[in-house]
Amino acid sequence: MTDKAVIGVTGLAVMGRNLARNFARHGHTVAVHNRTTAKTKALVEEFGHEGTFVAAETAEEFVASLERPRRLVIMVKAGAPTDAVIEEFAPLLEPGDMIVDGGNAHFADTRRREAALRERGLHFVGTGISGGEEGALNGPSIMPGGSVESYQALGPLLESISAKVDGTPCCTHVGPDGAGHFVKMVHNGIEYADMQLIAEAYDLLRHGAGLTPAEIADVFTDWNSGRLGSYLIEITAEVLAHTDAKTGKPFVDVILDQAEQKGTGRWTVQIALDLGVPVSGIAEAVFARSVSGHADLRRAGRGLPGPARTGTAGSPVSPDDVEKALYASKIIAYAQGFNQIQAGSKEYGWDIDAGAMATIWRGGCIIRAKFLDRIRGAYEADPSTPTLLTDDHFTEALADGQDAWREVVATSARLGIPAPGFSSALAYYDALRAERLPAALTQAQRDFFGAHTYRRVDEDGSFHTHWEAGNTEARA
Repeated sequence: MTDKAVIGVTGLAVMGRNLARNFARHGHTVAVHNRTTAKTKALVEEFGHEGTFVAAETAEEFVASLERPRRLVIMVKAGAPTDAVIEEFAPLLEPGDMIVDGGNAHFADTRRREAALRERGLHFVGTGISGGEEGALNGPSIMPGGSVESYQALGPLLESISAKVDGTPCCTHVGPDGAGHFVKMVHNGIEYADMQLIAEAYDLLRHGAGLTPAEIADVFTDWNSGRLGSYLIEITAEVLAHTDAKTGKPFVDVILDQAEQKGTGRWTVQIALDLGVPVSGIAEAVFARSVSGHADLRRAGRGLPGPARTGTAGSPVSPDDVEKALYASKIIAYAQGFNQIQAGSKEYGWDIDAGAMATIWRGGCIIRAKFLDRIRGAYEADPSTPTLLTDDHFTEALADGQDAWREVVATSARLGIPAPGFSSALAYYDALRAERLPAALTQAQRDFFGAHTYRRVDEDGSFHTHWEAGNTEARA
């Protein structure tokens, strides 16, 4: 008789299949199940040599094949399909068993599901998994939420299959209920911002400095050996060096310039608005993708007056300046993302360790980068730091990149090259630096038309000016 499986995976599309294979490769007996049994059989037939799989055709067989406490990973589409799978399996489980949702669920749905299943004596573990299909197979970054008790039984398994950096697993218990999916959401928001900044750097080098995609690929390869070293910089160099086999043109030139999105970046911005946290870098990245997709709007605007989007003689944009602007803007984007994690942690009582998030993002995930080790160090030095910008390393980097950053933003405006990521990052930085902001005028306007009151710099309390009665002031 086959031994009981220590963990099971239901939903065997690419991510689920690769995750199951990863467990098996690490010596774990894995139960596998899919609504279409052909996928289950195909997995075992093709990859059965990689480890021990227990194939199940029905939900009942699948649950029966798992040792107690049962660890059941669902890898299906977020939303209604996830709820349907939960309702299929929950009645078959017993108190103490756990359902692990490894999809990109909205954290609010995870909180709802966790509370409902807790009432039934079951653990629900919303788990962020980053790294795509390659990461799922070879070692992702894993962000599990849920109860401490569930992590005691589940954590060692997840840590064993996660990416490792300097021997440290890229997996840790994030916090209760929806904390894991919240952190994965912000991870993806930061990913949006990082990709947008890289795209702007490419655009500036191509249309500002006049470099070809192949030449820009060499620039990115050089950057990847320095402080910008990361997975995204590495693959950017590879994409830009690639030539389309059909046309012989640079590959980047045959791709329709409309970037799609699955929603996690948009969720990040929506939740940031709810929390009152400025994440302008992520927001600009989301809106840049939206603009790219409005073909009719862009077609209508092509005849609008403006610069020719081409650098003049003498290459007004230098790669060194763009590198400094990119690094500075990247610092801003990550600082905003980590601020959102801290705000969410406070709002929902999760007690998330920001430094631990930087630690598990160093490998496996899409935003893995050398840079994250600096962030980990910043939070180790001061876990309560209000912003990464005040860490000595990042303060020095921003000071060093000041002139180049401002020059790149000014040049992009002068040449008509849209750089919303660079520009908004600089505006955010200058807003934090300002002794006073024009928000004083905004609040005065609000009091004028809506009697919304204001506070004074020289006296406690709220005040309202009676604008239509001699501009007299009174306490609100």
